[in-house]
Amino acid sequence: MENKQLIKDNFSFLFEKKLLDELSQIGRLKKVVKGEYLMDIGQEMTFMPLLISGAIKVFRTDDDGDEYILYFIEGGDTCAMTLNCCIRGAKSEIKAVAEVDTTLLLVPISKMEDWLHYKTWRAFVFGSYNNRMKEMLEAIDSLAFMNMNERVLKYLKDKVIANKDETLNITHNIISDELNTSRVVISRILKKLEKDGELQLLRNQIKILKL
Repeated sequence: MENKQLIKDNFSFLFEKKLLDELSQIGRLKKVVKGEYLMDIGQEMTFMPLLISGAIKVFRTDDDGDEYILYFIEGGDTCAMTLNCCIRGAKSEIKAVAEVDTTLLLVPISKMEDWLHYKTWRAFVFGSYNNRMKEMLEAIDSLAFMNMNERVLKYLKDKVIANKDETLNITHNIISDELNTSRVVISRILKKLEKDGELQLLRNQIKILKL
C-alpha cells in the first residue's frame, strides 16, 4: 500500500492509472544515502531508476581516469544515459552518485519496450532524452566556451537547484574534484565570486546569493 501511494503521489501527473498500477506491482523501492553509488562504469544494467525524491549526479570518465560532471537528475525524472544502455542492452558508461539522500523506484529494463504502447510512457522517455541532451550540451558548452569562473558559478547554482537549498555544505576540495581542477584555483575563484557578490563563503559551506 505504501509503495502504491508513493507512486501515485509522485507520478500520477505523468502516467495514466493502468501504468501506475503496473509500476506499483513490479517497481522496487530503493533508498540510497548521500555519496552512495547507484551505478558505475561497466556495470550491467538490469533496471531503470525513476527518482521519487532527492537528486543524483551523473559523471563521465575519460581515458585518463579524469571525471567530468554531466548533469543532475531530480525527483520525477530518470537518466537518459541509463535509458540508452537499457535499450541497447549495454553496460553503463556513466557513474551515478546520490547528491543527497534519495528514494528511487527501480523498473526492470524488460518493461522499457513493453510499455511503449502507453502514450504517457513514450512521452516520458522521449522527454527525458530531450532534457538530458540539453544538459549534456550545456556541459560541453561549459567546458568549451566558459571560463573557469563561469563554470564554477554554474556548477554551484546547479547544485543549489538539485539540493533545493541556497546554502551548500561543500568544501573547496569537493568542488575541485568534481570540476577536475586544483583546490588553489577553486579557492581563488570563490574569493573572486564572493567579492563580486555572487556568493558568501562560510565554514565548509557556500551560500549562493544570486540565482
